[in-house]
Amino acid sequence: MSSKRNSQIFLLLVVIAAATAGYFYGLQQIQKSVAAPLSPDIHMYTSPHDGCTEAVVEQLTKAKSNVLVQAYSFTSEPIAKALVDAHKRGVHVEVILDKSQRTEKYSEADFLAHAGIRTLIDAKHTIAHNKIIIIDADTVITGSFNFTKAAEERNAENLLVLHDSEMAKRYIDNWHKHETHSEPYAGR
Repeated sequence: MSSKRNSQIFLLLVVIAAATAGYFYGLQQIQKSVAAPLSPDIHMYTSPHDGCTEAVVEQLTKAKSNVLVQAYSFTSEPIAKALVDAHKRGVHVEVILDKSQRTEKYSEADFLAHAGIRTLIDAKHTIAHNKIIIIDADTVITGSFNFTKAAEERNAENLLVLHDSEMAKRYIDNWHKHETHSEPYAGR
């Protein structure tokens, strides 16, 4: 009986050792995947204070031909200035904003419209909650990050910069879908 008991204990120890090894191997694989860089084509930023606004401005300074924007709240002076600067360089810039930007006290909608950038208001939806910038049909900027000072300095937000022309095409198609029901905004 003692030999059988010893065999059972030995078998139990082998099972525990195998399970423990499997657990730690799996944990190691998870840590490797989390620690690995996302991709040279994907960059992630968070806020507050992780440079989301700077990342957007940096990408806009690289724009060569066109920029399409969809934004819910847009009060970021640096991002608005980067869009106007791109427009002045000859980049075709168009913006679709949520209807709240018609009356928002610090909205950059007026600044963009008065700079000659085609600015549209998407009033079809309860909230046009998009936060998207598409640059040169190749780069997509998106995430929870609103283009606002509060998003950069106080809110917990995330921002992805994706360099992927196939993804950009899908976002461009969606932008044009919203363009069809949006209204021109000339500013106040």
